[in-house]
Amino acid sequence: MSSTSTSTTEIELQSVPVAYHPALTTSVDSAVPASVPLDRLESESRSREAGQRAPLTRDEDIEHPNLGKGKTLVVIVSVTCITAISSLLSGLVTVALPTIARDLGLSESLLLWPASIYALTCGCTLLLLGSIADVVGSRHMYLLGCALQSAFTLACGLSQNGPQLILFRALAGIAISFCLPSAVSIITNSFAPGKRRNVAFAAMGGGQPIGFTIGLTLGGVFADTIGWRWGFYTAAIMNTIILVVAIWGLPKTIGENDPITWKRLGSDIDWVGAILASSALAMLSYVFAILTGNTASIRDSSTITILAISIALIPAFIYWCGRQERLGRPAIIPNSLWRNKVFTCICINVFVVWGAFNALELLLTLYFQDVQKMSAINTSVHFLPSPAAGATVNIMMALIVHRVRADVAIIISLVVSAISPLIMAFAMPSWSFWAGPFPALFLNPVGSDVLFTISNLVITSVFPARTQALAGGVFNTVSQIGKSVGLATAAVVAASVTARSEYENKRSPEALLEGYHASFWYLFALTLAALGVSLWGLRKIGKVGLKQD
Repeated sequence: MSSTSTSTTEIELQSVPVAYHPALTTSVDSAVPASVPLDRLESESRSREAGQRAPLTRDEDIEHPNLGKGKTLVVIVSVTCITAISSLLSGLVTVALPTIARDLGLSESLLLWPASIYALTCGCTLLLLGSIADVVGSRHMYLLGCALQSAFTLACGLSQNGPQLILFRALAGIAISFCLPSAVSIITNSFAPGKRRNVAFAAMGGGQPIGFTIGLTLGGVFADTIGWRWGFYTAAIMNTIILVVAIWGLPKTIGENDPITWKRLGSDIDWVGAILASSALAMLSYVFAILTGNTASIRDSSTITILAISIALIPAFIYWCGRQERLGRPAIIPNSLWRNKVFTCICINVFVVWGAFNALELLLTLYFQDVQKMSAINTSVHFLPSPAAGATVNIMMALIVHRVRADVAIIISLVVSAISPLIMAFAMPSWSFWAGPFPALFLNPVGSDVLFTISNLVITSVFPARTQALAGGVFNTVSQIGKSVGLATAAVVAASVTARSEYENKRSPEALLEGYHASFWYLFALTLAALGVSLWGLRKIGKVGLKQD
């Protein structure tokens, strides 16, 4: 059965146990609530030690500021632009990497690191920095992240050699981890459930694919004209403007919890869980980045060792989070959350769809440049349908997300997105742009953009109102790791098929095309897998983003 339309999220009422978190109660000794429906967190937590009761902070208990149109616009534009600039830089590095490598003398072993190190450092710090943001305040963390991102982006443009660029890209990845979870918290603390929150998440979601494609375009233009460094300079200037606007426009009370103390920093954050998760994610991301650049490295002893350690840390993390819950202590991701089918299926879909979306865009870049022999600037121009589609989809989601069933929207969007890799699996270099790449590029963002808005609304509804930055950290961690896995596995498939092709020259367009076709089939299968998960696990999710009475 479904809840009534007065709920924030109209879904099947499954009980979701939520871990105790000191910041959520009025007493440090009070503990875990028994269970919480996904669309309405219970108002009381039950003590494991003394049977005391204390209120659990719910979204409806938060007094959201009454923002005017100007302040509302500032919040939405700020979080959208900071997300778009991050993706813009990834797109810029992707298309300009050959020129960057030539100018800085990057060795073959370091060729992929300016692109991959950013996602690596970002993905492994999101959970930790999201937890810290819930303690120190999302506004403080967001502004600090914007400032650091501006500085390190400028430093990337000023880099004189490869190691410098890689270092500053790594630091920029950490900087954006200050921003992404905090941005989610800023949205949920600024806007009550309803139209404005829906618009904010839809706009933020549109920033990622649009920013990435604009980065591809600017990267190609700058690389072939005034130089790739101007891409970083431009991004740094844009980032600084957003910082100034945010300092002026973000309400000072957004995301501010109790006074910050060293005791709270020590007790309210699951430091051990954060370290275990960050270490495992860092090592897994490193292995995937290595495999993306050279699939043969899987046989190296160092790669095998790192992979084994990272895999061993996963059950250790699960055990630790379970122990924290049993003892009534903060757990960075409570194991009990995964028992909710909707939450788990949403996370699986985010992981799979983000991997397929990013891998297809990278493969299309290689298809244009390595198979069709296009220049960087010509490749960039051919990517313009993608941001156009992304903008269209996110405008539609902002307007209709509360009117249509979320499962129906996700299923339809995945069917549409599955057409993209299917087209490219048959595409030949002789095909015109309009017959193959154009529809593939136009349809590819549909699934990821629809899923971004819905998944953020669902995931933030699971977490208590005062841990919304951690909720944002969970979403962004799942999407970042999904991206890394998608890129690495698609590269492994392409390289393996190309290596077994009948062509003697494995770098010839014909040999590469065989590998790319195999990867496109693989991405088609991934999208179908996400569709299957949706049909099974999201059948009763109902509507999300409803206005709360």
